[in-house]
Amino acid sequence: MIRDFIDGIAAYGRAFSIISRLNLWGYFVAPALISLVLALLIGWGAWGLSDDVGGWIASWYPWEWGRPVFLKIANVFGGLLVLALGLIAYKQLVMGLSAPIMSPLSERVEEHLTGRESTARFTLRQMLRDLVRGLTLALRNVIRELVWTVLLLLVGLIPGLQWITLPGLLLVQAYYFGFGNMDFTLERHLGVRDSIAFVRRNRALAIGNGAVTLALLSTLLGFLVVLPLGTVAATIETLKRLPVERPRRHVDEYV
Repeated sequence: MIRDFIDGIAAYGRAFSIISRLNLWGYFVAPALISLVLALLIGWGAWGLSDDVGGWIASWYPWEWGRPVFLKIANVFGGLLVLALGLIAYKQLVMGLSAPIMSPLSERVEEHLTGRESTARFTLRQMLRDLVRGLTLALRNVIRELVWTVLLLLVGLIPGLQWITLPGLLLVQAYYFGFGNMDFTLERHLGVRDSIAFVRRNRALAIGNGAVTLALLSTLLGFLVVLPLGTVAATIETLKRLPVERPRRHVDEYV
């Protein structure tokens, strides 16, 4: 499990090498613009809402005794809630809007690593099938993220357990960021149920991949490159673990 986590992180270096070798920089432009616009909009909204949410929570406290302490807790709770919801919204929107670019990027990398050209052809039926699959997974993941987020925030209200909340929220976000990056590869090979089962078996890999994504999002310019880089990194490691027989022309170069 630790090895998978480390592989998820180390794959970013190998991803940069592949991107440079295949000159895939053109895939960065549209996701970078989408990320920039979404980051500005969500960041602006979160900045304005955090104090309001904390104040709204504090307004439900009916007593004067202990009110200053409760107000501080409510502000922290509100800030974490807005942060978590902002990350969830950002992730779903940026991955959904960038999917028409990230899926071909992942496929291009897979063709290079396996030596097998894709035989898939664009059809309306396939497009609708992919759309239904994407919406099904997105809805499923959003619901689970929200449940975990609320539970962790409630735990943070218990004295002595506040330290669990922030690491727990980051762990959940890392897992689902990694899930999304891996699914750009899985969508070509597995159905919804099998994709979910695959990521569960390789959850440490998903967390490692998503942890780098979160780290890059915290930097000034990292969010501009994070999605294509994370997609290629996830493609490299996902292909190694897929139970499918295929030529492995270059895969072992990146082990």
